[in-house]
Amino acid sequence: MNELHRVFARLIAATGPISIAHYMAESNARYYAARDPLGTDGDFVTAPEISQMFGELIGLWLADIALRAGAAESACYVELGPGRGTLARDALRVMARTGLAPEVHFVETSPALGAIQRAAHPQALWHQDLSTLPEGKPLLIVANEFLDALPVRQLVRTGSGWRERMVGLAGEALVPVAGDQPMEAAVPGGFGPAPEGAILETSPAAATVVREVAARLVAQGGAALFIDYGHAVSQLGSTLQAVRAHRKVDVFACAGEADLTAHVDFAALVPIAQAQGARWLGTALQGAWLQALGIAARAQALARTSPQAEGDIRAAVQRLTAPEEMGTLFMVMGLAAPGWPDGAGF
Repeated sequence: MNELHRVFARLIAATGPISIAHYMAESNARYYAARDPLGTDGDFVTAPEISQMFGELIGLWLADIALRAGAAESACYVELGPGRGTLARDALRVMARTGLAPEVHFVETSPALGAIQRAAHPQALWHQDLSTLPEGKPLLIVANEFLDALPVRQLVRTGSGWRERMVGLAGEALVPVAGDQPMEAAVPGGFGPAPEGAILETSPAAATVVREVAARLVAQGGAALFIDYGHAVSQLGSTLQAVRAHRKVDVFACAGEADLTAHVDFAALVPIAQAQGARWLGTALQGAWLQALGIAARAQALARTSPQAEGDIRAAVQRLTAPEEMGTLFMVMGLAAPGWPDGAGF
């Protein structure tokens, strides 16, 4: 029982079960504040750490759409949850080759990761949330594996109807329990007659981020890429998981010491963006999107330059694009301001 576990246990004992969203938010805040979780020595590896090709193709996508929109000189590069700054490094390097030198803005709340980002990108400006991003300039926004770490709300179908799925106590252990308040009003249409035990997962936090990004694009111009593991059709089931040292662990066993994530419901986010007036460019499988952007040609060019690394380069392409790897698990959703052109790969 670690410190945060004891805090949760005392709170639940005193006031009753807490929501899954509360548990996830507090756990991830503690987790990210204290460590760099990336890499082989950390808990997980993201696509930018697998290969420079990932960030390079994103940089080309952003440069292409900004140039065609006539906004190359004034646009700002914005990354939500930039990790070690690896994606930004690769994207900005390629953008510079096309003549773009945008202001760099990072939205980051982790002191540990922020320190690494400052060393890699001393020219950047940092923000705790989207509210302080620059106004009056087009924004080129990237969010890679950002939405999945935002807290989710879970509803469970019980014999008495829909209830919120909560975190309670069984002895000293934290366990999922059903709340006692009816939640039918919170269930979207089409899910009402679900079988007993079914779980419905939503992310108000992800919806808020997409809504704010879309409103920014409409007001200022720009485009955004959201890249995450998730699904294109809303569905039942819990996707909440915890990863520690590259292995899945019990979600409730190590509060604040494992990365908690949930699949992104891209289908639910599209109408939220459209309601703000933003253009939905499409939602594509990561593998197909990277192939459409030319990852095979880029891999060949890298292999010609560094023939000794050809095997590693092929392995990286496989991991990023193959259906049995990240190719179909991860998805890419593109948004743009009204009047901006279509985005490549969608």
